[in-house]
Amino acid sequence: MKKKILITGSNGLLGQKLVYRLIQEANVEVIATSKGANRLKNQAGYIYETMDITEEKSVLNVLEKYMPDVVINTAAMTNVDACETERDACRKLNVEAVEYIIKAMKRQTNNPQLIHLSTDFIFDGNNGPYRETDIPYPPNSVYANSKFQAEKLVEKSGLKWAIIRTILVYGVVDFMSRSNIVLWAKDALSKGKTINVVDDQFRTPTLAEDLAEGCVLTAFKGATGIYHISGKDFMSIIELVKTVADFWHFDKSLINPAKTATLGQPAPRPLKTGFILDKAKKELGYEPHSFIEGLAIVDNQLNANS
Repeated sequence: MKKKILITGSNGLLGQKLVYRLIQEANVEVIATSKGANRLKNQAGYIYETMDITEEKSVLNVLEKYMPDVVINTAAMTNVDACETERDACRKLNVEAVEYIIKAMKRQTNNPQLIHLSTDFIFDGNNGPYRETDIPYPPNSVYANSKFQAEKLVEKSGLKWAIIRTILVYGVVDFMSRSNIVLWAKDALSKGKTINVVDDQFRTPTLAEDLAEGCVLTAFKGATGIYHISGKDFMSIIELVKTVADFWHFDKSLINPAKTATLGQPAPRPLKTGFILDKAKKELGYEPHSFIEGLAIVDNQLNANS
């Protein structure tokens, strides 16, 4: 019997990487779902279904049709500042949609597994890097609180569940509608633009392929509980951007240091997160690339697409 894996948000960065990773598996049937049309260049080897996760009926219909063994919920509103101003939209995508997925999965009789994606932003950033056992204190942002509420819903769902928290995901995607920090920095520096970059925020940036692999390992092992899945290199954001400059031989003098407090962003950011990956390594066999290796993968993909 093939394992049926349904992916929400398949048009997004992680969603696309999951589709491309899972269609390589002979014993997996992939159901890719997203709002609107399929935006993947490769449209063979999987099923695509339009599904709006903010519409309960849409979720119920699709899950009833396919009865997946695993649902990987990658769909979310992740623009942290937009969540502050578009609170209803944030709640619908990040909280209510999770309720609909849980409700639909509980109607299934095949004991499906829910793998839900979460974020380092549920931590206040005072004591990073963090383990799975550390207690979340979301900063006072709409986004952070919506993701924390969703985690609680998943934990109390009664389903077989896993929560995968991740950090600052980067990579190359088909028909990119949104950028990420690596591509943003590369693009700006390649045009000789001066950029202001925070030097007081610290993260473990995550290659999208590594995050997808973490999700796949969780699905194949039927793992449950919370897992921290990120890159292994702990660095400041400015260090990250300077590494991007070095890798592509751009002028580092274009990069100006800035403090988070001076940027006037609507949503607060945790200053120091990062993850300790011991649990994911031990229980899942997760082994991420280094940041430099990740940049080389991005470079290869950009060259292949040009």
